[in-house]
Amino acid sequence: MSDLSMLALIGVLSICCQWLAWRIKLPAILPLLVCGLLVGPTLGWLQPDQLFDHLLFPVVSLAVAVILFEGSLTLKFDEIRGHGRMVTNLVSIGMVVTWITISVATHFIMDWRWEIASLFG
Repeated sequence: MSDLSMLALIGVLSICCQWLAWRIKLPAILPLLVCGLLVGPTLGWLQPDQLFDHLLFPVVSLAVAVILFEGSLTLKFDEIRGHGRMVTNLVSIGMVVTWITISVATHFIMDWRWEIASLFG
């Protein structure tokens, strides 16, 4: 598949995914991720390394920036305020559980001292 065909396929699929997300009222990132995983690693239709070569990292960085920007534009603070306790629990308890889990896993899997493993966690 030529480079132009790959770029055209990316454009057509992204428009279709955006339309599908709008139609079934899902966040656009979900169909885009599923479609990207299907045509990339699963089916092998697109090879981003071949298509973008040395521009792959800047293109991915730009795509992440656009996704985060779009997410921040559609964020509804009124909905978040209603879930304050859950968000607080996720941030505090979730952080502690993650830190302990990563520290213990690092200590036993990588055989690091507890001090270093806890810093890594």
